[in-house]
Amino acid sequence: MEGDCLSCMKYLMFVFNFFIFLGGACLLGVGIWVMVDPTGFREIVAANPLLLTGAYILLAMGGLLFLLGFLGCCGAVRENKCLLLFFFLFILIIFLAELSAAILAFIFRENLTREFFTKELTKHYQGNNDTDVFSATWNSVMITFGCCGVNGPEDFKFASVFRLLTLDSDEVPEACCRREPQSRDGVLLSREECLLGRSLFLNKQGCYTVILNTFETYVYLAGALAIGVLAIELFAMIFAMCLFRGIQ
Repeated sequence: MEGDCLSCMKYLMFVFNFFIFLGGACLLGVGIWVMVDPTGFREIVAANPLLLTGAYILLAMGGLLFLLGFLGCCGAVRENKCLLLFFFLFILIIFLAELSAAILAFIFRENLTREFFTKELTKHYQGNNDTDVFSATWNSVMITFGCCGVNGPEDFKFASVFRLLTLDSDEVPEACCRREPQSRDGVLLSREECLLGRSLFLNKQGCYTVILNTFETYVYLAGALAIGVLAIELFAMIFAMCLFRGIQ
């Protein structure tokens, strides 16, 4: 009976680790896609050191889960105590790190509000100054998503640094101008008319609404996947310890 239970535990361990292996492969794939995607994400990520760090963390986490899933499968099949203990400790560290990240994201969720982004944009945006990371990131976002400001073009009426640098001659930055196609390499429909605030030649939707609508479905999917990954990791740790204790 004990042998049947141990055998069952071994196969359950293998199944859960196989899912961790697949999850790591998915994270690795998403991280690589974000870094090499030619449609604009690469520009946004490269322009912001924080996002660039996040992309590398995604790659590292994906690679680590990929490796640990593989080790867990091997440890379960071969019934190797050393591999199982190594697997358990690292999964525990990853589990605690992910749990901490989720708690921090919940605590600082107010930093993702429309008001927060509007305040930051009007306070720090410097127009076409690509040496400024904040401005360069915003320019990439506005060009990529075909949007203007947080709420719309009217945000730049209150952007003090932008108004000062342009001597109040431009109503909106060049990044708000409509292009054909809508990409960094696209041709401006009319730069002069756009900078004067002519609605026909600029993107009128705010970036907050555009990005929220674009990623709304994926946010819920990402949350569900994160909960699923945490549950799988928790069960994998339990099975690893049970299998470890059952091996002679």
